[in-house]
Amino acid sequence: MPPWLKKEKAHIHKNLYPMNYCYEYPRPAVTADIVVIKTFDNQPEVLLIERKHPPFEGMWALPGGFLDMDETLEDAALRELQEETGITGIELEQFHTFSKVDRDPRHRTITTAFIGYTDENTPEPEAGDDAANTRWFPLDKLPPLAFDHGEVMEMVKNRL
Repeated sequence: MPPWLKKEKAHIHKNLYPMNYCYEYPRPAVTADIVVIKTFDNQPEVLLIERKHPPFEGMWALPGGFLDMDETLEDAALRELQEETGITGIELEQFHTFSKVDRDPRHRTITTAFIGYTDENTPEPEAGDDAANTRWFPLDKLPPLAFDHGEVMEMVKNRL
């Protein structure tokens, strides 16, 4: 058995993924961003969070965050939505993957955006985790958005 395969098999048996990888080339980070659309009085709105931490501290953004090593993208999207807004029970589907090289100033990050729909009966969101605030914004009156979330929302608007 080649030495690299022994190393691969060894780490598989240690708690699924041991976080002690050593590779000769860099890897991108993977995130999930969530677009939740609510229709109220025939006016579609999107749920945004105000970022509590850099980069883009104080700016509005889609809820979202980094994939944990032991979860799927779908699970990460549901977890991040719950952690940052308190909202649960919304069915999400993959919308699009965004991979511009400079979309995150910290490092190379690839995100998959998920989209879900709700109505006025959804409980009011409550900011949590790294969200300082949450708010519903009309789709036609969005504030400046962090990262490439403005591009994400333009694509969403074009598909609705």
